[in-house]
Amino acid sequence: MNRGSWRALLWIGLAVLFALSLWFSASVIASELIQNWNLSSHSEVWLSASVPMGFVIGALVSSYFGIADRYNPRKIFAVSALLGALLNGLLIVASGPFFGILLRILTGVALAGVYPIAVKMLSQWFPKKRGFAIGILIAALTLGSSLPHFVVMFFSSLNWKVVIIFTSVLAVLAAIIVNWILEDAPETAKKSTFSFKLIKKVVKNKQAMLANYGYFGHMWELYAMWTWLPAFLTASFISYSPETSYWFIALSSFISIGVAGGIGCVLGGLISDKIGRSNLTIYSMLISASCAVLIGLTFGHFIWLTLILSFIWGMSVIADSAQFSAAVSEVAEVEYVGTALTFQMCIGFLITIFSINLIPMIQSYVGWEWVFALLAIGPILGILSMLKYKRYEFNYMER
Repeated sequence: MNRGSWRALLWIGLAVLFALSLWFSASVIASELIQNWNLSSHSEVWLSASVPMGFVIGALVSSYFGIADRYNPRKIFAVSALLGALLNGLLIVASGPFFGILLRILTGVALAGVYPIAVKMLSQWFPKKRGFAIGILIAALTLGSSLPHFVVMFFSSLNWKVVIIFTSVLAVLAAIIVNWILEDAPETAKKSTFSFKLIKKVVKNKQAMLANYGYFGHMWELYAMWTWLPAFLTASFISYSPETSYWFIALSSFISIGVAGGIGCVLGGLISDKIGRSNLTIYSMLISASCAVLIGLTFGHFIWLTLILSFIWGMSVIADSAQFSAAVSEVAEVEYVGTALTFQMCIGFLITIFSINLIPMIQSYVGWEWVFALLAIGPILGILSMLKYKRYEFNYMER
């Protein structure tokens, strides 16, 4: 690839890292928001589930009208990031749960114009061997999503509003980067005209749907793990050593989700271009499913043991994510690739709403020792789908 492609990868990755900090910006200060809005502790789940709910709504609208394939992707990204920054910032003046949760839903709607669009832009800059490039992008998404855990380490002693302001400023910077620094891809696919048949074409594409089914299984596990692993680490560490500091728990969460995930994405991208997307996704989901079953057994035991397993889980749970997007971008026709990616993510994030909400419900019955085993169901089903996809893969790798 030429130097321009790698420069574009740098700017797109940096913009995604900044913009996706909005995703968990409220989750890391959940205790403060619950107290400020006079909510029960059980309402904390909606601070995380409301964002994917909004993302699904935004992705549905975008996918249905083919927005990703009809307009300049840089403009869509920039406007969406700015809108997300504004909605996130308004949390500061939210006086009650209705307004606050509504703002989180609308923030998710805005982010539906960020992540899928970023994948499409990269697919234009990297028409071949895009596994590594999208791996870098997902690494940026992972670090961005976990960034609030890092921020709260330094600002936990200050007002919770600092975290909201900081993440909103990052999203504004993301919009500036994409709109004024990033260039359009040299061979941008021509804009498609509006058609109700776009989604139907995606559904009828057997190869794309097999990759989608694998992605759906992956998503059942991913965001529920990202949402509830910090709570698990908190309970486990305090059970083993009651004097464990909140600072250390926040750092452990950032390392397990952000650092481990970033490493997993990069390694996944490098390996997938060598052994094939299906093989990488199968191996990754096998490891992550195993971690989901085993990590509960470390609850309340040695902290270093829990950290090692959570780090491995953090690497494997996201290492394959980029490859599902890359697979769909390769097997979908260029006229509807943006819509195909948005549709994939729309259904995937819809699934996360159910798994995020199920974890605390099941945890009250089986405890932290076994609740994460529920998440292993997704990657197991995803493996079965990717075994079927494997027969189609090499035709596209040879292009």
